[in-house]
Amino acid sequence: MKYSESLKKNRDFQLVYKKGTSFANRYLVMYVLKNQLDRNRIGISVSKKVGNSVVRHHLTRLLRESYRLNEEKFRCGYDIVVVVRVNGKDQGFNSMESALLHLGKLTKTIRSEENEDSID
Repeated sequence: MKYSESLKKNRDFQLVYKKGTSFANRYLVMYVLKNQLDRNRIGISVSKKVGNSVVRHHLTRLLRESYRLNEEKFRCGYDIVVVVRVNGKDQGFNSMESALLHLGKLTKTIRSEENEDSID
């Protein structure tokens, strides 16, 4: 992740939960807050309700990889917290990636595709 780093501290997560805006779909909830930096900070949270540690770590890796592959689409300067819902437990990479991109479009953290479409 060249444009991003991880959110690690509990107080950073709590600040995003408290002051950020949230959007959700079937598998994920995304909280977004501007961070006054030139890079994004992303945090991924998977509750024990979702599954055991193997399942939780697998979902974390899926989300981190799908963000890494689509990182250039995201605007810089945001703290992003992604929370996995229980419905996301049995989902594969493609559905988690599309859920992440869907929330990115809802939160307007993904750059518009108009610039890419006009290159005919």
